[in-house]
Amino acid sequence: MIPLHAAEIAEITRGSLGAETAPEVLVTADAVVDSRLAQPGSLFVAVVGESLDGHDYVGAALGGGAVLALVSRPVSGPHVLVDDTVEALGELARAVLARLREHGLIRVVGITGSVGKTSTKDLLGQVLAAHGPTIAPVASFNNEIGLPLTVLRADRHTRFLVLEMGASGIGHIEYLTRIAPLDVAVVLMVGQAHLGEFGGIEAVARAKREIVEGLLPAGTSVLNADDPRVAAMSGHAPADVVLFGAGDEAHVRAVDVELDPGGRARFTLHAGSERHPVALLVVGEHHVSNALAVASAALALGIPASAVAGAIGEARAISPHRMQVVERPDGVTIIDDAYNANPDSMRAALKALAAMTGSSRRSVAVVGEMLELGEGSATAHGDVGRLAVELEIDRLVVVGEGAAAVGEGAREASGGSAEVFQVDNVEAAARLIEAELQAGDVVLVKSSHGSGLWRLGDSLSEPKE
Repeated sequence: MIPLHAAEIAEITRGSLGAETAPEVLVTADAVVDSRLAQPGSLFVAVVGESLDGHDYVGAALGGGAVLALVSRPVSGPHVLVDDTVEALGELARAVLARLREHGLIRVVGITGSVGKTSTKDLLGQVLAAHGPTIAPVASFNNEIGLPLTVLRADRHTRFLVLEMGASGIGHIEYLTRIAPLDVAVVLMVGQAHLGEFGGIEAVARAKREIVEGLLPAGTSVLNADDPRVAAMSGHAPADVVLFGAGDEAHVRAVDVELDPGGRARFTLHAGSERHPVALLVVGEHHVSNALAVASAALALGIPASAVAGAIGEARAISPHRMQVVERPDGVTIIDDAYNANPDSMRAALKALAAMTGSSRRSVAVVGEMLELGEGSATAHGDVGRLAVELEIDRLVVVGEGAAAVGEGAREASGGSAEVFQVDNVEAAARLIEAELQAGDVVLVKSSHGSGLWRLGDSLSEPKE
């Protein structure tokens, strides 16, 4: 974060200094909302959540080294008082980014899509870091709190700022792009995530389109040519459009895609007249599309295609519970993809499992509920079970009543012959899996984060002798 005095922060946020707060108090470290992350020079932002109130932790943050708190009610210690701390955080980020742009060096990339945002920002952050100081979000910092926290990590040395932009309603991404207007906007796909909140797939598309509309006048739109709803967003682009995908209409394509025995893709990157081989380290064929999005964004930022291809091939999965592959000492392979789930990502994960097992290893899919799907939830879960049978997954473990339709779909598709186990909770799934695992098994753990199956992913990934 660029150094800011308390008086400057109060002016930017339209707040007021606490009675005993010196105007010259200087913030020199990152802004944080978790008091445990405070360090010398930090700004602590007291956010009021559903179960916790950040104001109760101001003392702990100051004790940890924070020099100033942003609060919506008076507290002990140096602070700036504002009406709403989340809105003030956004205003602070917007102002800081505007100052950084005055130097003319920083370029800002925003990524959205129903599937793959976090994996793609991880890949892009690594590719860009090879060409200049880069800031990218930790975990899934993609909302009205996480995005400005990411922006505030940038300083005058930052060359590239990568931002993940999520939405659970119309106007959410528009708000984020007001905080951080974009040089490059990437849209991965319009899928069925959060359909229950949006009310329909067209509303999802409209919400994702806001990232294109949030571009700076000369900004570049990077759009998935294989998704008609995304490709149609080119009509709203203010300037250049780069299409990526499998079809001939795409400017950036992957040709001759193959999977190795570990489920990692190899392909030839076609970018204009250039051709470059790429071998991914991340697991799953679905990462080919993510890699093309990364390549397109990097090319739009002026990085040569040869350098892009090489850097993509060196990028690794760095966020937990997202196609995280662990090879256990006992010969069992765990694919932990339990951070989130929707029908699109569930299909991708099951296909990756099938690719990694082939005919020589036993495949086990541990599947939990996909949340926020609305009226089509039962059908979507049933489709997962039917796909598992189609892919010849050997064993299917369904966790929780909300996912029961997965088992029903598998039994229906197999005429009752599918090996399906229904368990009530994560603990029961853990007992079943550990009792049944054999050397050579490949186990996929997949569900929405709220289903709690990520705890099983952690447990199964611990070293076993």
